[in-house]
Amino acid sequence: MPVCQGPRGPQGRSPREDVLHRSPWHHGQLFSGPGGRSSWSGVPYLSLTCPSPVPHLSQVFLTEYAGPLLIYLLFYFRVPFLYGPRYDFTASRHRVVHLACCCHSFHYVKRLLETLFVHRFSHGTMPLRNIFKNCTYYWGFAAWMAYYINHPLYTPPAYGDDQVKLALAVFLFCQLGNFSIHVALRNLRPAGSKTRKIPYPTRNPFTWLFLLVSCPNYTYEVGSWIGFTIMTQCLPVALFSLVGFVQMAIWAQGKHRSYLREFRDYPPLRSPIVPFLL
Repeated sequence: MPVCQGPRGPQGRSPREDVLHRSPWHHGQLFSGPGGRSSWSGVPYLSLTCPSPVPHLSQVFLTEYAGPLLIYLLFYFRVPFLYGPRYDFTASRHRVVHLACCCHSFHYVKRLLETLFVHRFSHGTMPLRNIFKNCTYYWGFAAWMAYYINHPLYTPPAYGDDQVKLALAVFLFCQLGNFSIHVALRNLRPAGSKTRKIPYPTRNPFTWLFLLVSCPNYTYEVGSWIGFTIMTQCLPVALFSLVGFVQMAIWAQGKHRSYLREFRDYPPLRSPIVPFLL
């Protein structure tokens, strides 16, 4: 499908493309970034064309995040036609299965609340067809993970409660860190301001990761899914974590390069997503 044509702005973008360019992608809060480009606290946008209609990004994210939440619960409660009649509406005897459901639900409820109350979207829109691509990714992985974790034949982690407790600590720590970074980025540029700033740590200890990486929100996000992988010891969760890490590493490197181009005094110690490595 061809890209929409029309009057071009100073950076070679049409007015609609400029709005899309300024719009955050996944769980992202908008703030002005380096190189004349916009950055945000979550996953960046995909490459966009201009089909119609173009729903508002807040609607997109609410749809994407509500889906995994509800899909996972369907498998958790073992509704009919999933595991066979004998298992309809039965509960797992393993505590880790119930804990995993709580963690997964917490993660997506957090995303929904951040979409409603934390992130700013600057009237951004997205092509309708991208909703189907994104929902396929989120909803599909949620169903795949939930099927195995809530399966009647699911086997708990090899190292028992110690492994689960460690994983839970990692998950909660990273969730709090991710939320703290989103709030810090929101406060970096008040509503209506166009001033570009370098994000620095605040009094919140979770933001101190800004000393080492340019995109600590990605670092914490990946850490959360690593914790969930350790907790469930489930291959689909590990694959979801790996795919997410690869994509977020690519986006983090792009944002890091933009910071370096825009700000001559940008802290040289920072790496894109993994301290001292990547």
